[in-house]
Amino acid sequence: MSFIEIQSVNKHYGAVQALYDVSLSIAKGEFVTLLGPSGSGKTTLLKILAGFDPVTSGTIRMAGRDITSVPPERRNFGLVFQGYALFPHMTVADNIAYPLKVRRRPRGEIAEQVRAMLDLVQLGKFANRKPQELSGGQQQRVALARALVFRPDLLLLDEPMSALDKKLRFDLQEELRDIHRRLGTTFINVTHDQEEAMHMSDSIAVMNHGQIEQFGPAFTLYRQPANRFVAGFVGKSNLLEGRIAQGRFQAGDIVLSLPGAAAEGRVALMLRPEDVELAQAPVEGGKAALPAEVVSATYTGDRAIYTAAVGPEARFLVYGSARTGLIPEGSRVHLAFDPQDCLLLR
Repeated sequence: MSFIEIQSVNKHYGAVQALYDVSLSIAKGEFVTLLGPSGSGKTTLLKILAGFDPVTSGTIRMAGRDITSVPPERRNFGLVFQGYALFPHMTVADNIAYPLKVRRRPRGEIAEQVRAMLDLVQLGKFANRKPQELSGGQQQRVALARALVFRPDLLLLDEPMSALDKKLRFDLQEELRDIHRRLGTTFINVTHDQEEAMHMSDSIAVMNHGQIEQFGPAFTLYRQPANRFVAGFVGKSNLLEGRIAQGRFQAGDIVLSLPGAAAEGRVALMLRPEDVELAQAPVEGGKAALPAEVVSATYTGDRAIYTAAVGPEARFLVYGSARTGLIPEGSRVHLAFDPQDCLLLR
């Protein structure tokens, strides 16, 4: 049964339409990310969920109750913003206690809940410090604790890690995922970072031009994208525009046999970089092969990243192992892959 039900939500700002008939069902305790480029509508949808922006049409339900017109202060939602929004004159403990004081909770309960939150975000020894005495990552954890201390029904996160460096972002993603598992609170996160979305989420809603292109777990979005936009936005992919007829795909001089393919007409063929092998010897074992030339070769520690040219126009991105060194640029190779790893997209 859905906990949060967004039904046919449209949003206009004057003559500009920001959301088009958005519908989404979120289960209780689920970690959902709204993922998309700038201007895709993800932040608008988050504001509508928070109650900061009214819908033009459509409804939002929580546990079966219509909350479309319920004001923000009566929704019992926690919020974590990109800029933390901590009170600079208050200590860490007082920042976390603030939502409980506003709700006039007993002093003993406030002290107990603040201690529990400080332990949860591993900031017990920083209770008496001011926000400016903390690192960016520590400030973000204070903001998270403050948003969770009153036990909200839903936690909304508006790109909370975008200002942090890559290593710190990864560490906080791990911590946030662990906190989510321990508390069981429903989380809705907004980001444009597809790696962050895939790392943390149970389900991801990919948004573009005010619409949800696809909603599902990371594996489904990556391996079974609904269309070309999702294929290009979630992870890296090789995309070839062409035509297919009777199981034969053609894009310029590239011709591939794809037995069993049901599609006909114009399509985009998708092949993920890790599904392609750079072979320096003749290809065997039923794999397809395209003659190519290595245009660039980069070592990143955990893998080698190649760009290979197939003819004058087509370029393929290939991930491979670099344990025995890189294949030199300019090398003639074969791009080997299993035709079953190719996906045809509208």
